[in-house]
Amino acid sequence: MSEIKKIGKSRVANTDAGAFVMGNNPFAHFDEYAGLSRTVDWEADPALIGGVKLVPHGLNNDLPVIIRDIMDKNNLAPGILEREMGLLYGDGPQLYQVKYEEGKVSREYVEDAQVQAWLDSWDYKRYIDMAMVEYKYMKGVYVKRVRNRAPRIGGPGMIKYLEVIPGTDARLEWPEKGPKRLESVKRIWVGDFQNHCLHTGMTGYPVHDPWNPFKHGISIAYHNKYSFGRNFYSVPSYYGSLNWIMRSSDIPEVLKYLSENGITSAYHIHSPAGYWEAKEEKIEKMHPGETEAQRSKRVEELKDKTFQKMARVLTGKRNAGKFIETVDFYDEDGNKNEWKVEAIDQKIKDFVESQVKIGEKADSATTSGMGLHPSLSNIIVNGQLSSGSQMLYALKLYMASDTTLPEEVVFEPINQAIAANFKGKKLRMGFYHHSVMKEEDVAPNERLVNNAENPS
Repeated sequence: MSEIKKIGKSRVANTDAGAFVMGNNPFAHFDEYAGLSRTVDWEADPALIGGVKLVPHGLNNDLPVIIRDIMDKNNLAPGILEREMGLLYGDGPQLYQVKYEEGKVSREYVEDAQVQAWLDSWDYKRYIDMAMVEYKYMKGVYVKRVRNRAPRIGGPGMIKYLEVIPGTDARLEWPEKGPKRLESVKRIWVGDFQNHCLHTGMTGYPVHDPWNPFKHGISIAYHNKYSFGRNFYSVPSYYGSLNWIMRSSDIPEVLKYLSENGITSAYHIHSPAGYWEAKEEKIEKMHPGETEAQRSKRVEELKDKTFQKMARVLTGKRNAGKFIETVDFYDEDGNKNEWKVEAIDQKIKDFVESQVKIGEKADSATTSGMGLHPSLSNIIVNGQLSSGSQMLYALKLYMASDTTLPEEVVFEPINQAIAANFKGKKLRMGFYHHSVMKEEDVAPNERLVNNAENPS
């Protein structure tokens, strides 16, 4: 007789031979998904939802949700992305003008009361925060533009505010005409796609036209950086590292189960046959009218209860130091019958060391896939933290090469709105970063070590 029960995300089969855990992998869905995604082009055919043909985002139109769930369970990747966003943000958003002097391009940060008043009229910092998160996680961001009502009566148009639509809630409409690529998309749909829009329905918006910014009262645009071989959506740079990210998340869970229950059989229990024969005789005397099948069932129930009690004592981190009382007795021939509990060498040390090495490799691969130098991620390499000079040069390299493209995507909607609302003002917005110097190049009274010892 066998019985299968679902416990959390695992299935436990209780059979005559024992209990077996099946599918104890929270990422089993993505393991299958990742294998198929390498051979199946999810952008080849539309997904039909609510009677509307959409460009599926992922094999099952759920890639943003899968990315979110994988990141939620990882202890390293979200922190790396947070560090990247902190480095990108720098000293915050500022208005600037582009200057050309002696063949060099520079920024001149300026104040403009009119533009700043427009920015302060809506929560532009919230927009920037959400746009950074969306871009870093998914390499693309949906931005809604809401125009004023003046053009309805012939007045001047103006973009009132911008709003980020989460990637889990927006999809591109399948283009019926033109080439199958992003530029051919005419509408973007918003709804609860995680739950197939069953309770919320969908709302379609025209794609924003930067050459005619006041054409629509509300419009949405998908801002991204092109991913090679992808016609519509971008995929994050760490997409190929997702298997390593999942392995990194698995290690703590494996060690947790090892600590609490053990991965394999830890004990071999010998029970004397004479013990159970005596129990069966006692049951027969207590229930003289029962059949042999009924008595056997009672014996099996007694065995289950006995071994369950022993399992509670033998397993679990809270049971260290407990002991088991057993009964020894002799048969008619004087032979000793006894219970025995023998520990099985599971080579725990070797197993734990191998898991730790896998975890270190997974952490390294995760960091590489994220594109951030280990010295900037607080990752220990070969048992050592990076030196100050390594961190400084890694920071300068990151600022010189990895901030421009994300900044362009995050601020493209704001800069388009500034250009449309304030014609003639050659203003843009971007992140301000001050130059980081070596400690020896800093005046002694301004060095960090002195400021830490003598705080003002």
